[in-house]
Amino acid sequence: MRVCGQWFDTPLRERIMGAVRQEPAISRRSLAERVCDWLGWRNPRGEPCLGSARRALAELHRRGAVALPAVAPFPAPPQPPAPAPAAAVPAAEVDGDLAMLGPLALVVVTTAAERATYRQLMAQHPLGDQPLCGAQLRYLFHSDQGYLGAAACQSASFALKDRDQWIGWDEATRRGNLARVVANARFLILPGVRVPHLASHLLGQLARRLPADWAARYGVRPLLLETFVHPDHAGTCYAAAGWQCLGQSAGRRDGVPKALWVRPLVDDARRQLRLGPARRPAERPQTPAHWAEAEFGGLKVWDVRLKQRLYQLAEDFWGDAQSRSLTRRCADRARTVAAYRFFKNPRINMQLVLGAHREAVIARMGAQPLVLVPQDTTTLNYTGHRDSTGLGPIGTKTAGGPVGLVLHHSQAFTPDGVPLGVVSAECWARDPAAHQTRRAPAERESGKWLAAYQTLADLAPQVPQTTLVSIGDREADLFELFALARDPQSPRLLVRANRGRQRQVMSADQLTPLWDHLGGLAVAGRLALQLPRRGAQAARTAALELRFGPVTLKPPGALQESPLPLWAVSLREAAPPAGVAGVEWLLLTNVATTTLAEAQERVRWYGARWGIEVLHRTLKTGCQIEERQLGFAARLENCLAIDLVVAWRIYYLTMLGRMDPEAPCTLFFQEPEWKALYTWYHHTTLLPDQPPTLQEATRWIAIKGGFQGRKADGHPGAEVLWHGLQQLDVAIEMYLIYHPEERVGWRDEYPPGYLRPLPEDTS
Repeated sequence: MRVCGQWFDTPLRERIMGAVRQEPAISRRSLAERVCDWLGWRNPRGEPCLGSARRALAELHRRGAVALPAVAPFPAPPQPPAPAPAAAVPAAEVDGDLAMLGPLALVVVTTAAERATYRQLMAQHPLGDQPLCGAQLRYLFHSDQGYLGAAACQSASFALKDRDQWIGWDEATRRGNLARVVANARFLILPGVRVPHLASHLLGQLARRLPADWAARYGVRPLLLETFVHPDHAGTCYAAAGWQCLGQSAGRRDGVPKALWVRPLVDDARRQLRLGPARRPAERPQTPAHWAEAEFGGLKVWDVRLKQRLYQLAEDFWGDAQSRSLTRRCADRARTVAAYRFFKNPRINMQLVLGAHREAVIARMGAQPLVLVPQDTTTLNYTGHRDSTGLGPIGTKTAGGPVGLVLHHSQAFTPDGVPLGVVSAECWARDPAAHQTRRAPAERESGKWLAAYQTLADLAPQVPQTTLVSIGDREADLFELFALARDPQSPRLLVRANRGRQRQVMSADQLTPLWDHLGGLAVAGRLALQLPRRGAQAARTAALELRFGPVTLKPPGALQESPLPLWAVSLREAAPPAGVAGVEWLLLTNVATTTLAEAQERVRWYGARWGIEVLHRTLKTGCQIEERQLGFAARLENCLAIDLVVAWRIYYLTMLGRMDPEAPCTLFFQEPEWKALYTWYHHTTLLPDQPPTLQEATRWIAIKGGFQGRKADGHPGAEVLWHGLQQLDVAIEMYLIYHPEERVGWRDEYPPGYLRPLPEDTS
């Protein structure tokens, strides 16, 4: 969990508890010093952040994540004698020009006497002497005539729309550079001082003096000053001192928007603030408490509440994947309202959620020597939800036809067909005015194939030991896609050729149609291919003739590209069953294919594309994504991101039980889960010494979900697993009621009643 801007994972919390067990009388200050050493938690001056560490320890103790010794009460301090009345401050009474004041001094408030003087002077400010926020410096203005006024500077406002836009900050850069902006919180010229241009003169001195004083105290040299001016004042002195007005604040504190003024302290302050360091949210936890944290722990948000809500939603969606409504999935009204608020949160979007999941996918991909990444398109039909906005046509009609969203995504698979997760996903609504019209190449939907391939190419450096192969069907037969994959270091491509493209093979003296060229080659071998069921046509095994060879494709006439050297593999069913259209495929790839074994392997690679169709069916019929009623397309996309991961996980469990049946079920199930499953299935409280295998666990769940388990039934499918998993959640809850000791530490959730935790970063 993340507290006070630092990630306290399970090993660190156990280390803290180990220190407490070894030294039961350890003080919280000493423990905070050790935490700062373990984390390297220091401020810009190299000093340990003891205050933040102590607050973090107290928050962890309050959440129940660690158990700290009781705080020893401090002895009551002796009562000091009543202080003598402070002497009156010699305030100046001046009516003249700057020359008569003589030398002006800016005195940094450090001593008790100076602090008392500052308080007496600032009591005359219209807002009074209020406490400052964060880092702070106070100044006294002094001359030979006496004190002229005072000023105070403090940490800058955390977020200001007009300031952040003027600088060009995104959230990460703002968090990394906010310490280099200082706010002028108070500026006072005493009422008895009536000297033209004095205020702007002192503001100029303050801007020149502050950077060195601030750096000496806090180790950070500021680049920008900011302040707010009430609507009752024009800010003339700030304008005369070189400040500029950027806009207005939101006025959230008192309901009065104020003018926002800034003063750069160096010539290129905006550039330095824009190009400065960026703070990133916490990385994925090394020891996640449950599967949702493992998949979404890398969510790039700073507010821990959003992460916890995403974990809860993923658990709810997983526990009741087939419910059509959020109300049934989230179980109670409070969680349902929280779900709707999460989906409409402007800081949440589909790419952000899937980006967190992608970090877990990359980790799984890195453990494989070869990963197949098919991509495909499907449509999501929301025709019955006429109140939803942001939808577009998904059929041939633009008026009165079906409406919904288009989803194009890619999934990673092992060669054995085990899904590893979502690599990329793009969802959009078609523009009715541009639907089925001829558009410029940059505006065509075919760009989705290039975008998905580019996403795969961008993550390839993170898995340098893994060979990545992008796979597409006939719609992906684009010359531009193969041209994008010319670099031998980029992911490889395997695409089923589209006969309508009329590709031409270049030889020494002529051009030959691609299909004719492959048909003229000798049969290199034969291959038996298992074809899945399609509609009314049952699954069957097809006997295919296989031909392969190198080809050089001529680029289309309008495309300025050089000829493309590829390898082609032709599959043709010579004797299909009566009444069944024979298989005739032609695969194009930039992976060298020189032997029959390699050609057969390319065919098996293409078979991984059927896995993404299974995921689409899981998404629609299992997760019921087309039944969502969220009102806006953006909210549907946020919900779709979670459903994509849930659909993957259901399919992952289905395939993992087949591919690695002897693996222990703890690979997928936590200890209370498999114990609850064993007790529920066998109707016994006697548990085995060793957990069951993954194949046994998935079979028990499937049987509880309606699977017959006969010899001829084969492996259980995703649908019966859905039903069984829903019932398993109830069994787990009952098991934990009778074994409350196993609930502790099982899932890292908020304790009962802890509904509104503080944000993790309140800077």
